[in-house]
Amino acid sequence: MVKLILNELNKLKEDSWMLDGFPRTVPQAKALYKDKPVDLVLNLNVPFEVIIDRIKGRWTHAPSGRIYHTEFNPPKVMGKDDVTGETLIQRDDDKEETVRNRLQIYQNQTQPVLEFYRKHGILTEFTGKYSNEIWPMVFEFLSTRSEPIQYTQYS
Repeated sequence: MVKLILNELNKLKEDSWMLDGFPRTVPQAKALYKDKPVDLVLNLNVPFEVIIDRIKGRWTHAPSGRIYHTEFNPPKVMGKDDVTGETLIQRDDDKEETVRNRLQIYQNQTQPVLEFYRKHGILTEFTGKYSNEIWPMVFEFLSTRSEPIQYTQYS
């Protein structure tokens, strides 16, 4: 994975770049830092309960991929797709137990990575519960940077 990411970053030459979702482990962080010294790491602290509530409210119309949310985008008729009237499903990875397990794994892997970057003095953290709460802080912080940042997402 590190070689793949480095290959893509090398194509950017002197451009600024941002990774989302990588590195996920300390060995990946060390390898990346060795070849492409990172000058800034952002971490968004969102309480696990907020994440769980957001995800467990998702329901999907499997044939079309339309996604509903019990709170933010509810279907007109609970449990039914707005277009076809077919039954919505909750994917296994949207169920509370699955989300809790994934978050625990994430925390176990991420905390050492954050500590690695904290020791290098390049970690900045933002805490909140909602995008419209966190994003203005991130935007303001990034707007103080002297160069525009290229955004590339790897998930």
